[in-house]
Amino acid sequence: MRSAKLYRYRLPMDSGVILREEKLTEREGFIVELQENGRIGRGEVAPLKGFSVETIDEAGALAKEQLELWVKGQPLGLDELFPSVAFGVSMAELELAGELPQDGQYQAAPLCTGDPDELIPQLEAMPGKKVAKIKVGLYEPVRDGMLVNLFLESMPDLTLRLDANRAWNKEKAAKFAQYVAPSRRGRITYIEEPCHSPSESLSFAIDTGIAIAWDETLQQAVRMDDFRLEELTGAKTIIIKPTVIGSVPFCIRLVEKARALNLQVVISSSLESSLGLTQLARLSKWLLPDEIPGLDTIGLYQAQLETAWPGCELPVQTLQDQELVWQSHHA
Repeated sequence: MRSAKLYRYRLPMDSGVILREEKLTEREGFIVELQENGRIGRGEVAPLKGFSVETIDEAGALAKEQLELWVKGQPLGLDELFPSVAFGVSMAELELAGELPQDGQYQAAPLCTGDPDELIPQLEAMPGKKVAKIKVGLYEPVRDGMLVNLFLESMPDLTLRLDANRAWNKEKAAKFAQYVAPSRRGRITYIEEPCHSPSESLSFAIDTGIAIAWDETLQQAVRMDDFRLEELTGAKTIIIKPTVIGSVPFCIRLVEKARALNLQVVISSSLESSLGLTQLARLSKWLLPDEIPGLDTIGLYQAQLETAWPGCELPVQTLQDQELVWQSHHA
């Protein structure tokens, strides 16, 4: 017998979380729960406002439709669904089938915010590869360049991932690079989307020798009917955020294609709850065992959901604490 449930969760966020210039006080989404022959599989459907094409209500309505089909044993056209729904439902199916390994990569690249004098000792104490992430583009490019240069100068074994979210024009991007010593630029693994347009970002990479990564550009490209990864030239890395990209099988195909093209792949968070985040850590360990994922977002929450992130001491809410919005079963 098959049965399915859909929970709607609401979790309080840290008071300082700003997303696309809007304060985010609460994260909400859905948890899909599939049951069959005594086994359970769960997945998270949580579109991110300002990043996802679908709204939370649109995602919830579509998730109910798909779960009704699943309960009746009908096939699901995952590639035709909203990305968040495709990811959440396919992850639940993967867990139900026992195909997602339990081991996860929980060493996330820490997001550096605050005083460098306090952060540098913490980074030096990190086990394994010293990889950190810095958000740039929020302040003046001169400040960002000096800060990045300071981190690289202070720690010769540190590599940095930078994320600009298309904040700069070509002139501002060049000003940033001017304050990073050329001898240290090679330890910037990549900067995600430095400029307003992909063409400006490519010019920046050529002019400065600083590698770039596609994030938003990849998200836009995969929505096109004739999407071909090999046409996203010029970047050394692609950032896969499954919640805004699509189903687990589609993400697996992307990883395989990227490897064939000698592209680095990093699996990254779209502010999923601890339940979804731990699944992403397991997915990353499975598909990209030597890569540190971009999952350092649990600290933006005030509570966890059902599955705790290892080492996190935030309180854990259960699914029973959330709203059960739909359920169905079929013999």
